[in-house]
Amino acid sequence: MKHKPDDRRDNVERIQQHIDDTIQNIEAAEEMITATDNPRTRSDLEKKNQRREKALDSMRQEIRDEALDRQKD
Repeated sequence: MKHKPDDRRDNVERIQQHIDDTIQNIEAAEEMITATDNPRTRSDLEKKNQRREKALDSMRQEIRDEALDRQKD
């Protein structure tokens, strides 16, 4: 069984797509938060958005690292 070689050429684009998707999810959840009357649903969505914001910070750092690595090559 052959292992797939590590191809990192599209990492910046892939990470950027994840960032865009996460931002869209945050915006959708914000709309749901304002539309719901259920306090538990609101709380769950707010907590999920907090986790998404932390993930965004990590993804942004990762994209910076990948971009710097690209410049080295």
